[in-house]
Amino acid sequence: MNNTPTSASEVFPTFSLERLITTVFAPKRGERVAVFIDLEEPETEMRNFAFLKNPKLSIQRYAHDLFYRPLQNGLLEKLGLTGGDIFAYKVTGGSNLDLPITAFDLNGCPYVLERDVYPNYDLILCISTYSATAPLTAHAKRFGFRGATLHGLNQIIIETGLSVDYNEVSRKAEKMRLGMTKADWVEIDFEFFGRKSTLHLDLAQQEAQKSHGLCLNGPDIANLPAGEIYYVPTGGRGAFPHRYDDGTIALMHVSEGRITEIEYLRGSEGTVREHRERLEKDPLIGEIGELGFGTQTLPVSGKDIQDEKILGTFHVATGRSDHLGGHLTPEKFASSKNATHDDILFAPHKTPEFMVPEVRLRRDDVTHILLRNFKVGPYLATLVEN
Repeated sequence: MNNTPTSASEVFPTFSLERLITTVFAPKRGERVAVFIDLEEPETEMRNFAFLKNPKLSIQRYAHDLFYRPLQNGLLEKLGLTGGDIFAYKVTGGSNLDLPITAFDLNGCPYVLERDVYPNYDLILCISTYSATAPLTAHAKRFGFRGATLHGLNQIIIETGLSVDYNEVSRKAEKMRLGMTKADWVEIDFEFFGRKSTLHLDLAQQEAQKSHGLCLNGPDIANLPAGEIYYVPTGGRGAFPHRYDDGTIALMHVSEGRITEIEYLRGSEGTVREHRERLEKDPLIGEIGELGFGTQTLPVSGKDIQDEKILGTFHVATGRSDHLGGHLTPEKFASSKNATHDDILFAPHKTPEFMVPEVRLRRDDVTHILLRNFKVGPYLATLVEN
């Protein structure tokens, strides 16, 4: 089975914010909308749209051009919505770290998010550098709003992952979810540099969850682009190779659901040493907080937020897991700065040094083959067929 479309123009419709909002939220008339972005100096960069003069802030420009501006130029009225205000908070510096207390409007005026914003908006669209899914999910549950997080946007994501029919994405994801739920465990075989390892993750027959792009009932947050089946593992053992952003490669040894040892393989020893030191100071950063499988046929975007949703890829995440139904909340870490949720994507374009001969799922006393070398295996093929 070929998991990759031929081209964006042949497969995907033109991006439409109206279609995205109506499909994802089915908003009610009168609901109030806000747009969030993140900036290094939000108080000054927001004034008179100063951030638009910085060519490096492409994500924030997308937020302005494709989200804020259409809302202000008639889309709010067309959909019967109100608001459309834009706020900027200071860049958090890490995936799913808690947001700052304060955000700023276009005049550089401060707003306390928990007092002035969260209670007063029904829909929040967060277009940011780093994912804000975990903190916004927690705030949504507390204040009752719905929203979507869209971090790391680029043109490919806009033209493909955000242009799909999320009703169809949801339908396909549910078919996979039903065939993967209540599993006992998943095992992943790796081959790298003449070596082999296996990562075994216990799932304890939990209900598999889906990120499917629909946020019709609240409070809830949709992470877009969507399209994955995921679990919060209850335990784990074995080892898996990891490729750092600088190309350094190490082997992560896992025991009792956590990375307990990091074995240097290639690249920068300093990168591995720094990771070891962080792990020693705060062991929770190594806890396996998610196992996810992509469900969509999408082109590679170069950004994990879309590429982890491609059918045939999978990801393991470490750290914070409360937004996925796990137990690991920010206050349990030694430092709040460590309370990230970091996805580790395995895909041919992202981890070319690693082969994954087989991914197996144990369910109903039968072991099923999900993937072979990043291609759909026999069992998964039966779940994704139309």
